[in-house]
Amino acid sequence: MKATASGTLSRKQQEDLLFTLQARFEKNQARHPDLNWAKVQARLEAHPEKLWSLSEMERTGGEPDVVGHDQKTGEYVFYDCAEESPKGRRSLCYDRQALNSRKEHKPKSSALDMAAEMGIELLSEEQYRALQELGEFDSKTSSWVRTPAKVRMLGGALFCDRRFDTVFLYHNGAESYYAARGFRGCLKV
Repeated sequence: MKATASGTLSRKQQEDLLFTLQARFEKNQARHPDLNWAKVQARLEAHPEKLWSLSEMERTGGEPDVVGHDQKTGEYVFYDCAEESPKGRRSLCYDRQALNSRKEHKPKSSALDMAAEMGIELLSEEQYRALQELGEFDSKTSSWVRTPAKVRMLGGALFCDRRFDTVFLYHNGAESYYAARGFRGCLKV
């Protein structure tokens, strides 16, 4: 589903996206046992600008789904719930600084740049571990996670995956990129 250039969706695109999200929501009730789709949909319809970001998450293979609800703000929290790191967001270095530092064989973009363009945030390590409580993700791939400033200032960046029924946190040079490493995003609506 490709969005229009203005970052908005046509009525038909909105309907198709809501249909896809509802089907995923109903199929994966264990991710949100106490939530009601009608309330989620009402919130989405009240914030149509967020639908474009969700469509980008979907278009790039993230399979976004509701994983929580903030009682204070009323926001619903969506994470990428694809089994493996989203295919349309792999082979990216960590950020713009890392991309600019590469002299040759530059990737097409960086994880932080792409996330910003999509209107989402990379998962933190804590969010990534919470996602892994809802299922088994990244058993063959890995995902960049938000990196503390101190680590990034020293040239590093962090990523996670799941192997041997355990979630691991690793480090790499921020300029590195691999065909099996992407990023997972978070969107609050």
